[in-house]
Amino acid sequence: MEAAAILPAAGAATRFVLVQPSHAGNVGAAARALKVMGFAELVLVAPRDAGVLGRPEAAAFASGALDVLAQARIVATLAEALAGSTWACATAMTPRDFGPPTYAPRTHLPVLAGQAQRVAFVFGPERTGLANADVYRCHACLSIPTHPAYGSLNLAQAVQIVAYEWRLALGGFAVLPRTPAARQADAAAVQGVLEHWQRVLVEIGFLDPAAPRKLMPRLQQLLNRARLSVEEVHILRGIARAVADARRRAAKP
Repeated sequence: MEAAAILPAAGAATRFVLVQPSHAGNVGAAARALKVMGFAELVLVAPRDAGVLGRPEAAAFASGALDVLAQARIVATLAEALAGSTWACATAMTPRDFGPPTYAPRTHLPVLAGQAQRVAFVFGPERTGLANADVYRCHACLSIPTHPAYGSLNLAQAVQIVAYEWRLALGGFAVLPRTPAARQADAAAVQGVLEHWQRVLVEIGFLDPAAPRKLMPRLQQLLNRARLSVEEVHILRGIARAVADARRRAAKP
C-alpha cells in the first residue's frame, strides 16, 4: 500500500490539544497548521475567552482552515480532552522531575508512528507553558530543540513544528511531480554558440583576433559550467544575431 493511502486514517487518530490558550490569533494559526499537515481535530481546554473560536482574529489567522475551527471542541479539563486517546505527548522546553521521559520530536515520533495509538499532542498556555500536573498526565514529553540562548516558541509555531514532524513520521505526503528537466544542449550546439559569439565579438570590436587574450577559451569554460539547455542555446544565438544586426544598421550611412 502506498504511504499516501494510509494518511487519512493516521490523521483521524491524531488530536491536538491547546490548554488555556489566550490569543485568538494563535488558535486560528494552530488550526491552519493542522490543516496544512492533514490533521483536523483541535480541542481547547478552558480557553481564557470562551468565544475564541468565533473571533475575527481566529478566522483571519486560520487563513482557509475555517473548517478546522468550525469543528474544534472546547472542554473544561485536560482529562476530557484526552478521553479516547491512548498516548498523550506533552510539549515542554525542559524535563519535569518525576515526569514522563523527554524526547526530541524526531526521536520519539517515528517510534510512535509504528504503534497503533490514538495520539494527543498537548500544548500549554502561551505565557506559562504546561503545568506539572498536566505534563504528568502524559506518556511522553516532547521538547523541540532550539538555540540554547533563546528557546521561546510561539504556541502556533510549536503546533506547526510538531504537526510537521508527526506527518513526516507517518510517511509524509507524496511529492508532486517535478517539471521535466530541460533537454541539455550537446557539445556541437555549444560549440556553435561559441563560434557565433566569436564572429559577433570580432565584428563589434570587442575581440581582437590578433590578440585574443584567451577570451574564447574562457567563454568556452563559462558555457561548459552553465550546462546550457537547447532553449538557452537558441536564446544566446538570437542575442548574437540581434547584436550583429544592430551593429550593421548603425554602420550604414
